[in-house]
Amino acid sequence: MRLENFYQASQQAKALGKALNYGIEAIAADKELATHIQQALVWLKFLDPPVDGKFGPISTDALVEFQSTMSTIYPDLLEEKGFLGLKTAQVLIETSPDEVPSPKIDFSRADLASRLIQYMARMNYRISVGDKRYNIIYVEGMNADGSTNSDVINEFNDRRMVIEIPSADLVPVIRGNWEATTEPGTHYTFNPMGRGIEYGAARIAFGQFKAWKVGTHYGSGAEPHEALVQETAISVYRDKDRNGIRTGDFLDTGNFDINQHWGYDYPHNDIGMAGAGCLVGRSRAEHRTFMALIKQDNRYQRNQNYLFYTTIIPADDFIAKFPG
Repeated sequence: MRLENFYQASQQAKALGKALNYGIEAIAADKELATHIQQALVWLKFLDPPVDGKFGPISTDALVEFQSTMSTIYPDLLEEKGFLGLKTAQVLIETSPDEVPSPKIDFSRADLASRLIQYMARMNYRISVGDKRYNIIYVEGMNADGSTNSDVINEFNDRRMVIEIPSADLVPVIRGNWEATTEPGTHYTFNPMGRGIEYGAARIAFGQFKAWKVGTHYGSGAEPHEALVQETAISVYRDKDRNGIRTGDFLDTGNFDINQHWGYDYPHNDIGMAGAGCLVGRSRAEHRTFMALIKQDNRYQRNQNYLFYTTIIPADDFIAKFPG
């Protein structure tokens, strides 16, 4: 049945002094109903696509998260936590994305982690909240302490960061802060590959993309290693004039194998052949730590094909909006 049909049947049951409740097994047994609930949860950004009508642990978690979040407006939703009842059906049907309350994140520390999450909120980026739900962030032109640098070409002068917002206190915490680059080095700027031969080397656009899953980065084939590999389209600027900046460059969208891999322990001041436009952590050891951490994300634990969001931020704009 459709979600609207369930809601109508629940209203009729209530008029007779009864309650119509569907547990998870009952939802899963009705593919049409499961599909409609998933569609609502995806639209409200509690569940990631695809919608497949299979109501398992991931969809269940999304439904419970929806009920918990919306209970700040509709307290009686907590009485239906973990199953589908009249109120849950009504709120699923009637709620629009802009009516979903934002999590009450504690920004009182005003430290680097809090300011980065505040920046993401200001930019309307998706923020992952809860235990082992990690926010992957790259800040271009920033040092480890949050200060800016000159962001010159061909240096590992950016940061790869992972921030968690634990459920207990909702205070953002940095779980990882490593040397990285979001830009190609001089080698591939002047010797681009693939589509870059015609249009210029790729330099990822600032913003947020849900595009990466755990896989293997092959690169030249000499040293394959575990990485986050691009699975869906992202936007990049094409540095056809080879000046190392985005201004005036052609914006290109697609799958260009912009992976998140390691930088082969190249020195800080020489990206060498480690970066052709990928998001690159300088050292092998730090990259392994990064991968081990994000694989603890409970969404990945439930779905090995989970697509990770990644946010790319310019340090100068971040500092201008949220100075330390």
